[in-house]
Amino acid sequence: MTTTLTPTARRATSLAGLCDGAVHLPGDPGYDAARMPWNVALDQRPAAVALPRTVADVQAVVRAAAAADLRVAPQSTGHNAGPLVGRGLEDVVLVRTERMRGVTIDATRRIARVEGGALWIDATEPAADHRLAALHGSSPDVGIAGYSLGGGIGWYARKLGLASNSLTAVELVTADGEHVRADATQNVELFWALRGGGGNFGVVTALEFRLYPIETAYAGMLVWDRDQAERVLRRWADWAPEAPDAVTTSFRFLDLPPLPAIPEPLRGRSLVVIDGAVLGCDAEAHGVLGMLRGLGPEIDTFDRVPARSLTRLHMDPEGPTPAVSDGTLIGELGDATIDTLLEQVGPGSTSSLLSTELRQLGGALGRAPEGHGALATIDAAYAVFAVAIAATPELAMQGQLDAHALTGSLEPWSTGRSYLNFAENEVDARTGYTESAWLQLKGIRSAYDPDDRFLANHRVARLFEDGAVTE
Repeated sequence: MTTTLTPTARRATSLAGLCDGAVHLPGDPGYDAARMPWNVALDQRPAAVALPRTVADVQAVVRAAAAADLRVAPQSTGHNAGPLVGRGLEDVVLVRTERMRGVTIDATRRIARVEGGALWIDATEPAADHRLAALHGSSPDVGIAGYSLGGGIGWYARKLGLASNSLTAVELVTADGEHVRADATQNVELFWALRGGGGNFGVVTALEFRLYPIETAYAGMLVWDRDQAERVLRRWADWAPEAPDAVTTSFRFLDLPPLPAIPEPLRGRSLVVIDGAVLGCDAEAHGVLGMLRGLGPEIDTFDRVPARSLTRLHMDPEGPTPAVSDGTLIGELGDATIDTLLEQVGPGSTSSLLSTELRQLGGALGRAPEGHGALATIDAAYAVFAVAIAATPELAMQGQLDAHALTGSLEPWSTGRSYLNFAENEVDARTGYTESAWLQLKGIRSAYDPDDRFLANHRVARLFEDGAVTE
């Protein structure tokens, strides 16, 4: 039987043999495994998948893709691959950096250097061995590069700000196949763009970022049955705006499945949970949390814990998971907003959402630090993120409907802006930035990628483009 290749597929064959043979084309035995993102509900079908081990591998792939008139999409884990898939990958080489996971800790300078495919668990453990902590995410298996380039809100965020603004250097392969370093003294404009501008400017091969002298934190969770949702949410809404910067929390409505991996007291239950961390002594933490503890939680795990344990505090699923989601930013959490949330996911709700989360913002997240990048602040009071498990197409459809219904119901309180790391569907990337930052990002994108070689999940337009998702 003779297989007729499309012109695009024929061009992609020119990459075969690169990366010591770790380039997979449609029909190859390793293609399906290589193209699979962390969110296995998404069906990525690129023209080729490359798995480099070295900078030279990345350079060879980018140059070969350009010669074959193919675009390049950098990806480490594929947690937020939805917008990428939605735009089509038929002429795209997916560069998966998952084999580039080296980590070096400079404890004296308090700097971590990680390769482009490193996960947070790769860095937080060795940093903790030196009594240091990073501004990591709420899940240990999220890729450091995607998280940091898009902003990064962790358990220390209200005190120490966005992870992107703790980056001290980024190394990447640009559209012409050159390997460059961007930091405060070289390629300064590119360094600004990378800190918040996502994967629009090249394939990241390494990042360096500040570590902080945090050995322990007062952290944990407070848990109530879902029938207590109204009084707990109203108390948290009163408490959160006045809370000191030392504390960062989230409020979640959870519907947990009856799975053995879930602790028995929580298994198969509908709950409300407040989790988070306080940077400060025990006495300060007790004072901060007293108003919430006064509600008599069924479970209270807040205590002095090693900082390394915070990567799993949120109980996010690890490993490949099928999920659908939606998110929004809101400017207030008043009585009407609370009533709407309770109607959507409160006691008696039939929503299929596994989790509806409100992430407490403010503090350092609302103040632009000196020398910040493209994403200086998040101008909102709360980030809302709703997610459902999509184990079947039917569950995916229902979960997406319920997630959109939740965010749609909150539209009256939306800021009109997006936090793109929480935007797992196609949105207009302009909504992630101020008008001046968007214009500057477009100019830098035009300078570094004039031929539109790179495809990021949230695309920064070039000059003279409007940046809409229909491009």
